[in-house]
Amino acid sequence: MTDQDKEFLDRITSYANDVCADIDPQKTQISVQLERLMPVLQEIADESGKSVEDIFIRYMDLASEAMVKTEEKLQESLQDIPDDDGNEMPFSFH
Repeated sequence: MTDQDKEFLDRITSYANDVCADIDPQKTQISVQLERLMPVLQEIADESGKSVEDIFIRYMDLASEAMVKTEEKLQESLQDIPDDDGNEMPFSFH
């Protein structure tokens, strides 16, 4: 992920954390969540001369990439946790 990608993702994520703080994403319809994100998506689209759809797709792609990297780091860190006998424990969430 480039620095520009990270800035892009951080900008939308920060906005989402502010405007969606009061909702449970597991219980709230996607359309409601998307409606709350629309102002920042539209702002970025206007700045870049791209469509809101293109901005949303890029955001989803980068968010997925970031989630995979976070999962990989978690897996790596869990591999180093010793069990009660001092042996490293194999973990898998698959």
